[in-house]
Amino acid sequence: MDHLLRTHAPLSSAAWEVVDGEAKTRLTTQLAARKLVDFDGPEGWDRAAVSTGRVTHLESAVDGVQAGLRSVQALTELRVEFSVSRSELDDIDRGAADPELDDLDRAVRQIALAENVAVFHGFAAGGIQGITERSTHDAISIDVDFERYPNVVAHAVEAMRRVGIDGPYGLAIGPAGYNGIIETTEHGGYLLLDHLRRILGGAVVWAPGVEGAVVLSLRGGDFVLSCGQDLSIGYLSHDASEVRLYLEESLTFRVLETDAAVVLRSSRA
Repeated sequence: MDHLLRTHAPLSSAAWEVVDGEAKTRLTTQLAARKLVDFDGPEGWDRAAVSTGRVTHLESAVDGVQAGLRSVQALTELRVEFSVSRSELDDIDRGAADPELDDLDRAVRQIALAENVAVFHGFAAGGIQGITERSTHDAISIDVDFERYPNVVAHAVEAMRRVGIDGPYGLAIGPAGYNGIIETTEHGGYLLLDHLRRILGGAVVWAPGVEGAVVLSLRGGDFVLSCGQDLSIGYLSHDASEVRLYLEESLTFRVLETDAAVVLRSSRA
């Protein structure tokens, strides 16, 4: 039996199509980390861990026999519950093109935030060390003077190049900083966003959950988000007025090259 129990939910195929489609559209915007790191999977709900490629040597129970315990990193399960009114589901079946799915939107924002935070800042309880925790470079201070951002980002790129980390590079920045970049026009009329993209050779990404910003290499092989079950919607229960569902995924994250990112820390932190 599918552990998501979707066939038990009082949703028609049309309603499932709308709910799944709305979730996918909203997640695409919110899942900032996936736009910047390698994605491994999905491998299924039964995937429990990923190999680190390392081994701990053990004392064998038999003379002359060498023993070693392989090291793995366990996957963490994330789940956020939400509800949809049955009257709204009825309207979807009637062909409503503007469904009210505000609680789904909340759930999407929450689970995407949890994933972004785990990747960039870590999740100790889940055995995940984030990019900002593992970076070997000194953090660079940023402030509210957005016209200084090109110099700061260029400094971060140069720090990685000095240790042999090639580009292109990307910038993950929290919503407030991203909005400031979008709204800033430099002397000469050039958009700051375009200037930063030229320095990086890659994307500037709106990243909920990121404190300050992170410049990182996009060459591949440095950061891996490993997924068992990708984000999916499951069924919990229902009554006469609403259906209770949930968003769920299983994942872990590894930094394979600690030189491949530079943290930009707000001077106000």
